Amino acid sequence: MAYKVSIGLPRIHAEAGERRDFLPEFVAGLGELGADAVLEHGYGSGMALSEEAYRRVAPSARFASHEEVYQQDAVLVLRCPSDDHLRRLRPGACLIAMLHYPTRPQRVAFLRSLGVEAISLDGLRDEQGRRLVENLRAVAWNGVEVAFQVLRTQYPLPGFESPERRPIQATLLGAGALGTHVVPAATRYGDQAVWKRMASAGIPGVQLTVVDYDVTRVRDAMLEILARTDLLIDATQRPDASQAVIPNEWIGPMPQHAVLLDLAADPYNCSSEPRTVKAIEGVPHGNLDQYVFAPDDPAFDAIPAWIDTTHRRTSVSCYSWPGIHPRACMQRYGRKILPIFRTLIESGGVRHIDPRGDDCHRAIASAMLSRWRHPPDGDVVAKLSS
Repeated sequence: MAYKVSIGLPRIHAEAGERRDFLPEFVAGLGELGADAVLEHGYGSGMALSEEAYRRVAPSARFASHEEVYQQDAVLVLRCPSDDHLRRLRPGACLIAMLHYPTRPQRVAFLRSLGVEAISLDGLRDEQGRRLVENLRAVAWNGVEVAFQVLRTQYPLPGFESPERRPIQATLLGAGALGTHVVPAATRYGDQAVWKRMASAGIPGVQLTVVDYDVTRVRDAMLEILARTDLLIDATQRPDASQAVIPNEWIGPMPQHAVLLDLAADPYNCSSEPRTVKAIEGVPHGNLDQYVFAPDDPAFDAIPAWIDTTHRRTSVSCYSWPGIHPRACMQRYGRKILPIFRTLIESGGVRHIDPRGDDCHRAIASAMLSRWRHPPDGDVVAKLSS
């Protein structure tokens, strides 16, 4: 007899700017795999999708209350729900979300106390350690686009769009998976149309300096680089998230018009030891409602007191850069996640995942809460914006 599973799809009850729900085509794919999809009333409404839009392509899907959605065999939601919502999970159920085990030890402990299994979407990795469910291009291009929009408004004379200005000086921290997307984004102002227009007008472009871990440890070298940096971009994956890459005092020599762009989106966390900090010390932690912070923004004063915020520059930070364009984001995530559900359903559920099985089995096993051990050998502590 085929394994039958019910999958709850709750809405993300976060800031108003968070509008991401899985698209009708994804829900149809779950139905084709034999799953019973149960969607929360209002699902997709943030992207102007009606319940009828889902029923049209996924007639077996049904809509239910928030409480009922959380009572299904598995619950899929992109961002991790609040503790109050997690308490609605029934023991033995499986939560599938971006859970970020390495930087959320309290979350790990809480989920285990509930007696549930979980699969962390950001923990699904191939044999080379590359994430299977990611949108790094959107992280890079969306964040860089916003940062250049901000820099344009405050760039000093002769002005951002003057042929007389020098090349924009951008500095990228980190040369890993995210950094490879930042390089083309930064040299194109995060917007191909803007780059073409500027280039055709003879306006000097962007000179990008890429610095990795070995350079960031050399104080004098970094101070020299930062003193001429117009845009500082954090795309790091740190082995130790309790240590900043750029201490706040190093921001002091930077130009007053400089913009600090946080792409890695590591949180400040003082509730566990060791404490975790952002790579650029003193940058606020933004979300989809607010991701631009002027130096006098009250968000700086809300940063934990043990973080130095003495030297401030306009900061651009978002918990989830892909969420700025929600439909494109969810189209990509849906394509990446559906094969995971195919393996789960064909295997008879998460309890039958074989850590020595094929590539997909091994990827799921590595992301399961019941198999998580902190810190895993060779893993990194930082996460990337989801």
